[in-house]
Amino acid sequence: MSAFEDNSGKIAASTFKDVLLPQCGYHREEVLVGPKFGVDTAVIDLGNNLGMAVSSDPLSLIPSIGMKASAWLSVHLLANDMASTGFAPMYAQFVLNLPPSLSLGAFQEYWAYIHQYCEDIGVSITGGHTGQIEGQNSTISGGGTMFLTAPLHEIITSNRAEPGDVLVVTKETALVASSILAMSFPETVKNRLGKEVYEQGCENFYRTSSLKDALAATEILQNNVELKAMHDVTEGGVVGAICEMAQASGCGFRLYDEALPVGEAQRRITRLFEIDHRFCVGAGAMVMAVRKGKEETLIRHLSSRSIKATVVGEMTAKGDGFRIVEDGEEKAFSFDGKDPYWEAFFKALNAGWK
Repeated sequence: MSAFEDNSGKIAASTFKDVLLPQCGYHREEVLVGPKFGVDTAVIDLGNNLGMAVSSDPLSLIPSIGMKASAWLSVHLLANDMASTGFAPMYAQFVLNLPPSLSLGAFQEYWAYIHQYCEDIGVSITGGHTGQIEGQNSTISGGGTMFLTAPLHEIITSNRAEPGDVLVVTKETALVASSILAMSFPETVKNRLGKEVYEQGCENFYRTSSLKDALAATEILQNNVELKAMHDVTEGGVVGAICEMAQASGCGFRLYDEALPVGEAQRRITRLFEIDHRFCVGAGAMVMAVRKGKEETLIRHLSSRSIKATVVGEMTAKGDGFRIVEDGEEKAFSFDGKDPYWEAFFKALNAGWK
């Protein structure tokens, strides 16, 4: 790990603030939301109350889980960022830096699934770049960008939560972290935890899209009035996403530890790998800041769409700081941004877990 990265593979917050933010090219007035910590989606005013939202993410190519699952992550981690606007993505660009060891057959399989998953959610692939790069031996195969257009005043961003808003989380914690660990180390997970836990962990992998969660929320709540902010759950898990939303919005929060939803498979798999499910990569879950009094309406509506949702806390004034209630005791809380999943994955790999 280099000196300017954190343990999640992301650039350190201090480097982001000191190096990137002051140097963002030409200033254009129509860029309403640009680079900002905790905000994954840019918003550009196209005029006539039309806005464009844009988001980028790394693409996944993970041999241990195969081409189909890698393509799923590549498409849906991008789409999850877009979903936090309250709208579905429309267009995508992909830049593929592939390892020379990747065969043509494997690439054809990977790209066929990229196409399929984009087609399934209505995304047109508009271009990009493809090459094979010497020395490329990571699980990241390049980067992608998705775009959408929507009524400007209806586009949601993660920095508009306010004190008093109720925090709702869909699905459960550590969905993607636990599923990739199960898929990557099947023999170990089956031998230590049993076949049922292993199979549930694998099934969880295809629950890692939060697009339906976000779109369902906008069916029942008014964007930016009742549904104030959304943030998909990636590095740092559910708690990390809440921290980012609070920081971006200039708020504090109070979080109820016992309310954080975790499935039994996730609990047992993360325990086996000695990591905390609350802070693990959790794609598939969506954090929503909802106007107080509207949370039960939202939860009932999501339930009618077979989407589990749970109240886990509330936003507070910035001066109140970050607080967590554990075992009936409320205390100050801080999070260093480090996601334990990455270290656990490579530790198991180096230990020869199968």
